[in-house]
Amino acid sequence: QVQLVESGGGLVQAGGSLRLSCAASGTIFSINSMGWYRQAPGKQLELVATSTSGAGTNYVDSVKGRFTISRDNAKNTVYLQMNSLKPEDTAVYYCHVDLQACRWCTKANYWGQGTQVTVSS
Repeated sequence: QVQLVESGGGLVQAGGSLRLSCAASGTIFSINSMGWYRQAPGKQLELVATSTSGAGTNYVDSVKGRFTISRDNAKNTVYLQMNSLKPEDTAVYYCHVDLQACRWCTKANYWGQGTQVTVSS
C-alpha cells in the first residue's frame, strides 16, 4: 500500500510564493516519475510539472520561469516551489506518483488528496 501526503497549500497575494510538498510512503521499490497537476473551478485537470527519472523535468508553458519542481529521492518526496503567483494559479493541486511497489510489480499511479492554492489579486 502506498500513501501520498501533501502539504503547503494556502492563501497568498499575487506575486507571492508557496511551496508544496508531497511525501510517498509505504511499499515502494522504485519511482519512475513524480509530479503535480491542478484543477481550477470549472476546468479540467491540468499537468503543471513532472520530474521523471532519467528524463528530467517538464512544465506547462504557463508556469515556466515561475515554478520549480524538485525531488528528494532519499525521502520519496517531491516539491513544487511556486513564485510570482498569479490569480489564475488558483486551483486544487494534486500530487501524482508513478511507481513500482516491488521488483516484479507493474507500474501504478497514485494521487495525493489535493491541496488548495488560492491567489488573491
